Amino acid sequence: MEKVNIGIIGCGFISSIYMKNLPEFERIEILACADLDIQRAKAQAEKYNIPRVYSVEELIADPDIDLVINLTIPKAHADVCIKTLNAGKHVYTEKPLAVTLEEGQLILATAKKHNLLVGSAPDTFLGAGIQTAIHLIEQGEIGVPIGASAFMINRGHEHWHPDPAFYYKVGGGPMFDMGPYYLTALISLLGPIKRLAGSTRISYPERTITSQPKEGTKISVSTPTHISGIIDFESGAVGTITTSFDAFGGTSLPPIEIYGSEGTLLVPDPNTFGGPVRIRKKEEKQFTDVPLSYGYSQNSRGLGVADMAQAIIAGKGYRANGQLAYHVLESMHGFHNSSIDGKYYHMESTCSRPIPLPIEQKLF
Repeated sequence: MEKVNIGIIGCGFISSIYMKNLPEFERIEILACADLDIQRAKAQAEKYNIPRVYSVEELIADPDIDLVINLTIPKAHADVCIKTLNAGKHVYTEKPLAVTLEEGQLILATAKKHNLLVGSAPDTFLGAGIQTAIHLIEQGEIGVPIGASAFMINRGHEHWHPDPAFYYKVGGGPMFDMGPYYLTALISLLGPIKRLAGSTRISYPERTITSQPKEGTKISVSTPTHISGIIDFESGAVGTITTSFDAFGGTSLPPIEIYGSEGTLLVPDPNTFGGPVRIRKKEEKQFTDVPLSYGYSQNSRGLGVADMAQAIIAGKGYRANGQLAYHVLESMHGFHNSSIDGKYYHMESTCSRPIPLPIEQKLF
C-alpha cells in the first residue's frame, strides 16, 4: 500500500483544516466526505476537491477507504468509530475518544478484535512547541521534573459560538472540551498518570447565549464548569490543573509550566502547534526564549493522521493512539469522580509516553 485513502465524516468547522492540511502529506489521499447535511458535505467537497460525497453509511461501506476521520460531535464519536471498525476500516476521531469510559473501552476492544488501529486528536503535542519542550526535558535542561501546572481558564463559549448548548451538557464542560489538549501535553511531557484528585462546581446553573443566531436563549448547565485537580504521575512528578468556563475577568496565567530541579520550563498553549518555549535555569534571573527545533509550528492538524497512516503502511507504532486517548478520557472522568466521592481516583489504565519526533526534520 503506497497511499492511505481517507474518508471524512463530519463536514463542520473543524473539517476545513483537515481537508486543507492532509493533501500536503504524500501518503494520504482524501477520497470522500460525508455529513448528515449533504449540502454541507457537497460544499466542502467542491472547495477542497474531494471526489466522492456520501451519506455516513455509504462512506463507511466504501471498500476503497482505508481510514475514516471522525469529526462528528462527541456524543456520536463512539457510534461512528465502532461502525467504522466493524466495517474493517481504521479510525481516527476528534477529541475526546468517547463520552463514557464504557464507550472508550468498546472502541478499543472492537479495534483489537478486527486488528485495526484507533487514533485520536489532539495531535498538537506533535507540533514544534511541545516537541521542543519535550527535547529540553530529555536533555536534562531543567534537571529532574518535579512538578507541573496547567491552566485553561476563560469565560465560556456562549458569547461567540453559534450553538453552544452542548458545551454545558454531560460530555462537555471545560474539562472534556479543552482538557484533552492539556492532559495529552502533560502526559507527553511527563508520562502517564498514577492517581488524581479533583474539585468541581457549576458556578452558573443557567447561562444566556449572547452570540448569533440564538442570542437570548437560556442554557441549563448540567456539567461542571470549573474544575481544579491534582495529578500524581507515575514518574513521581506532581501536577495541578484548572479548567474553567467561569472566568469572566480573564487570566494572566501561563498555559503550562514544568518545574525541575535545575530550572523551570514554560510550555506553549497546547491548543496550538508553535511557541513560544521559554526556560529559566536556577542560576538565571529571567526567562529566555528557546528556538523551536522542530517543524510544524503552524496549524498542522492532521499530523496525528499522517503518523497513523505511516503506521498502517509500515506496520509500526504511532503516537496519537487509542491507548493514550483512553488514558486521557479516564483521567477527565477521574477528576469528576474524585470530586463526587471526596477521595483520590486511582487510574486503572496506563499508556506509553509518546515517542518524540526526530529533531530538526519533518517526519511525514
